[in-house]
Amino acid sequence: MKTNLFKKKWLKRLDKYIIIKFLGTYFFAIALIISIAVVFDINENIDDFINNKAPLKAIVFDYYLNFIPYYTNLFSPLFVFIAVIFFTSKLAENSEIIAMFSTGMSFKRLMVPYMISAGIIALVTYILSTEVIPTGSVTRLKFEQVYKNKKKVDYVRNIQLEVDSGVIAYMERYEDYNRTGYRFSLDKFEDHKLVSHLTARRVTYDTATVHKWIIRDYMIREMKGMRETITRGDRMDSIINMEPQDFLITRGQQETMTSPQLREYIDKQKKRGFANIKIFEVEYYKRIATSFAAFILTVIGLSLSSQKRKGGMGLHLGIGIGLSFSYILFQTISSTFAINGNVPPNLAVWIPNILYLFIAIYLYRKAPK
Repeated sequence: MKTNLFKKKWLKRLDKYIIIKFLGTYFFAIALIISIAVVFDINENIDDFINNKAPLKAIVFDYYLNFIPYYTNLFSPLFVFIAVIFFTSKLAENSEIIAMFSTGMSFKRLMVPYMISAGIIALVTYILSTEVIPTGSVTRLKFEQVYKNKKKVDYVRNIQLEVDSGVIAYMERYEDYNRTGYRFSLDKFEDHKLVSHLTARRVTYDTATVHKWIIRDYMIREMKGMRETITRGDRMDSIINMEPQDFLITRGQQETMTSPQLREYIDKQKKRGFANIKIFEVEYYKRIATSFAAFILTVIGLSLSSQKRKGGMGLHLGIGIGLSFSYILFQTISSTFAINGNVPPNLAVWIPNILYLFIAIYLYRKAPK
């Protein structure tokens, strides 16, 4: 009886030991690699900072304070792999894993503290990507536009969206610097029949009032049965349920939205028939998929590094880093297919996870039992 109680207590202590080692190595890898990334980024952008007279306070707090969590989250799969392989290889080299197995512990039981650690990382990653990073990205992107000479998207062509039930708005070109759209039309349909057709040389958004547009040089054709009425005018103020931000998509705009905001924006734009929202859908689904990847990559890392090999830790690290970089690369490629091709965004972001899940299952079966 005493032996069983001691054994249970020892296993509980071992779980804590593995969790602390896993998370400690994970955060140490983050600190090391992000420090190097910051040094390289400073070296690359120091001329822009000096030429554009960026204040030191803005560089530190507006840029790098938001740069660090953004890139930490972006390369989280790499950090997970490095953490698992680094400290598990050390356990294997010191024959500690053999000692664990000799007590009757199964490989499946060994995975428990690893999965708990992966769950903690997945939760932190998800909270960062859905709430913390979007807020910080607003400040970071504004800094880049001012001090890093990043071009801002200030015009868009061929805009078409449903602004109300059966009401379709179209602009050939919109320029943000003067809030003006050119060659504007507004069509109203009833029972799939066109009942009103407004065309205008230009429309200007009035920033003082929400959804207020000033329509200039317009003509309205109203169709009632066989009769048609034409009205012309120089100016008309109208409330149209659209804003420039609905169709003027700036660089990195999807990164500045929390997940609830992204979901609301996607649903709103889909109802309006706006087609250019795939990048927002990819961002929304990728946040979930990347968090879930922590479990898959942990299984792969543990299965690879739990055996003592002649190549030692270097071989494990090499394979692990190669797999983690290939995961990030594959994730980028599949996201590009979704944005520029016909692959559904929710499927595209999960393709790397599905593929690497099969790799994880294969390696798990080959791992020592």
